[in-house]
Amino acid sequence: MHRVVALVTAPQASFEFGCAAAVFRDPPYRFSVCTEVPGNVRTTEGFDMVVGSGLRALDRAGTIVVPGWLPINREPSDAVLRALRRAHRRGARLVSICSGAYLLAATGLLDGRRVATHWRYAEELQRRFPAVVVDPEVLYVDHGDVASSGGSGTGIDLCLHLVRRDLGAGSAARVARRMVMPPHREGGQTQYRSDGPEPEGEGSGPPTSGAGGESLAGVLEWAVERLGEALTVEDLARQGNVSQRTLARRFGEQLGVPPGQWLLAQRIARTRVLLEETALSVDAIAVRVGLSSATNLRRRFRAALHTTPSAYRRAYQGR
Repeated sequence: MHRVVALVTAPQASFEFGCAAAVFRDPPYRFSVCTEVPGNVRTTEGFDMVVGSGLRALDRAGTIVVPGWLPINREPSDAVLRALRRAHRRGARLVSICSGAYLLAATGLLDGRRVATHWRYAEELQRRFPAVVVDPEVLYVDHGDVASSGGSGTGIDLCLHLVRRDLGAGSAARVARRMVMPPHREGGQTQYRSDGPEPEGEGSGPPTSGAGGESLAGVLEWAVERLGEALTVEDLARQGNVSQRTLARRFGEQLGVPPGQWLLAQRIARTRVLLEETALSVDAIAVRVGLSSATNLRRRFRAALHTTPSAYRRAYQGR
């Protein structure tokens, strides 16, 4: 079992907490919650969480998630900082969602390293912790021992990324399917920013139909089910009943990448699953994911992951 412990603190943002709880709820993960002083923990949504475990729970964690830290100018106690540093020294992975980067920055473990947080909080985080390198644009940053995500919804992207790293692309795809989420978004994609008034409260989830025009969800689902076909950007635009120019604008606003780049990323993600879970040849996989030939697949795969399909399969199966 891999123990995942969420360190919560009042006022706790329940959505950020739910990101980790939903992704890490099933074996081989064992998910639990702790807080500095066990008891009732007030949430930003107005209800209380009853948490029975204190900071000692962090001593048994393989991964520690900080699902937000509000208000952001609140100083953490020495006990919390000592517990996080102690866990990191023995090899625990520390993960922050949204404003949770403030707590990780306070430990000093992010000094000289890139960190993601919600774009609304980035300037203040950089001011308070000048030794860290704040990147307000990306979805998430993973250093291996410490990882951080941007706005609220990007916490799901980061947690799925960690499942992919721990268990492989197939396992992450199954979790994403259960949650009705896109199977993979690269950490370097841009955070969605609304041009309207900033909403009150924590974080920023994935755009809905009101963000950047009509939601792309239907088009994305349709495309993922047909990756073996020779899909083009024109096909995606036709399915969405829009022009290619409008489609490109919506992809940029809602996903932060052009439609062709997104489509290639889905094909690479499907390739990883097939390499991990089947004995299919590279030629057969190329046909199944719509990359037409083994030569094309190898070229695209190396550009994306800096390795060959055969080396990836050997490394994954060896692990």
